[in-house]
Amino acid sequence: MDFVEIMKGKAVSKQKKLVLPEGTEPRTIKAARIIIDERLAASVTLLGETANIQTAAEKEGVNLGGIHIVCPKTDTKLNSYAHEYYELRKHKGMTEEQAKIDMADPLRWGAMMVHLNEADAMVAGAENTTGDVLRAGLAIIGTVPGLKTASSCFVMAGLDSQWGADGAMIFSDCAVIPDPTAEQLADISESAARSCREFLGVEPVAALLSFSTKGSAKHDNVAKVQSAVEILKGRNPGFVFDGELQADAALVPSVTDKKAPGSPVKGKVNTLVFPDLGAGNIGYKLVQRLGNAEAFGPFLQGFAKPISDLSRGASVDDIVTTCAVTLSRAQ
Repeated sequence: MDFVEIMKGKAVSKQKKLVLPEGTEPRTIKAARIIIDERLAASVTLLGETANIQTAAEKEGVNLGGIHIVCPKTDTKLNSYAHEYYELRKHKGMTEEQAKIDMADPLRWGAMMVHLNEADAMVAGAENTTGDVLRAGLAIIGTVPGLKTASSCFVMAGLDSQWGADGAMIFSDCAVIPDPTAEQLADISESAARSCREFLGVEPVAALLSFSTKGSAKHDNVAKVQSAVEILKGRNPGFVFDGELQADAALVPSVTDKKAPGSPVKGKVNTLVFPDLGAGNIGYKLVQRLGNAEAFGPFLQGFAKPISDLSRGASVDDIVTTCAVTLSRAQ
């Protein structure tokens, strides 16, 4: 499975509009050029002061032809964007004056473009923290109807073909929520299932992991996963899942028969939901390094519209790939 090429192919076929709030950041400018040249998006908008973007592009030897530039501080849409932001946040005490100040921030401006369908996807994080990107997205774009939680997933590819979808799996959440509640775990499971459909192109079969299988251990952490499973059952989310399961009980059919006989996920798991960020982060890195797997992500999930966060150490190629993945999710 060549995940990157599949995602780029989807992006090319969809021809959606991309906004990049970090418009003066050199790697982002280079990525914007590649995205236009490879036709991964119908349009790319860089946000920032025009002169600063042009200076940075000249320094990097990047031609800005065909790339849109918007300066939030001076754009004619500032007042209308600020009013929309005020309407979205007035229940939280937002004032119209503060809304205008806040909307001059490129992250919020980019999120507003997505909210208003003036862009289909937003990618940032090369110079902003994950928290900054999440806050802008949650305040303006919000989460999928019925879910309250934004989270993340990794696509783990290059595994032996017996695992997951021909050697590819979804691992979630490995980057956002340190200690999710039972309700958040249920939300993460639903978002991971959606990511499985979008990224792997198969129906999700999810295992909610623990250090216990079907009550073999008693602990608050175990009870949390058990509660998440019950919440999911009540929601009837439309995908196969089971828990709480130890990793071997989830993945190895002979162990499933011993520890969780009759489990509906036996031999079919393609989505792993970890009980907390420690387990998720350690888990994906172990599989990546010891299993020689490719780890793509983290990709944000649970938002009403596609946005993605970047590592601040991301390469130009990393940014292009993340943009292609994010564009591929746009409806």
